[in-house]
Amino acid sequence: MKVIHNRCAYLNLKNPAYVAYHDEEWGVPVHSDRKLFEYLFLECFQAGLSWECILNKREAFRAAFDGFDAGRISMYGEGKIQELLSNPGIIRNKQKIKAAIENARIFLEIQKEYGSFDAYIWHFTDWKVVIEDYTVRTVSPLSDMVSDDLKKRGMKFMGSTTVYAYLQAIGVINAHGKECDLHV
Repeated sequence: MKVIHNRCAYLNLKNPAYVAYHDEEWGVPVHSDRKLFEYLFLECFQAGLSWECILNKREAFRAAFDGFDAGRISMYGEGKIQELLSNPGIIRNKQKIKAAIENARIFLEIQKEYGSFDAYIWHFTDWKVVIEDYTVRTVSPLSDMVSDDLKKRGMKFMGSTTVYAYLQAIGVINAHGKECDLHV
């Protein structure tokens, strides 16, 4: 494992989970559909909040939402929604919970259509990583295109800003700052 001495300037170095996420996950290409769904799920809940907040609740989300199993989540009914709304460990936003359930259904439809969600999400860049310097940018033509497609399919909380963060998280876009040892 590469030793990281210099990290992206935005990173809260006082949060070990955030540092580990930056060093080991953010910007690393993901091809596992299960992990792709996990990040998509978490980004849905992140909308309007900080990623650090969501990261701090990640394990509670994992426990509450069946290990981010899209098949199980897609089957949730009103009883499960009420259970989730009473869970203090997660973001208890009814619209986001319902969106996560519907997004899981659509995720599964995309898997069927493309053979995998991996094939779907990476086809937008011809399976190439887009290298960008970390800036205050929050959207790009790529995130606009993916967001438009996901929304057309019915996904919720998938605006271009959320999708841009998702594409960074799963490594489609690598945007580590020039000051960071992980900058490419």
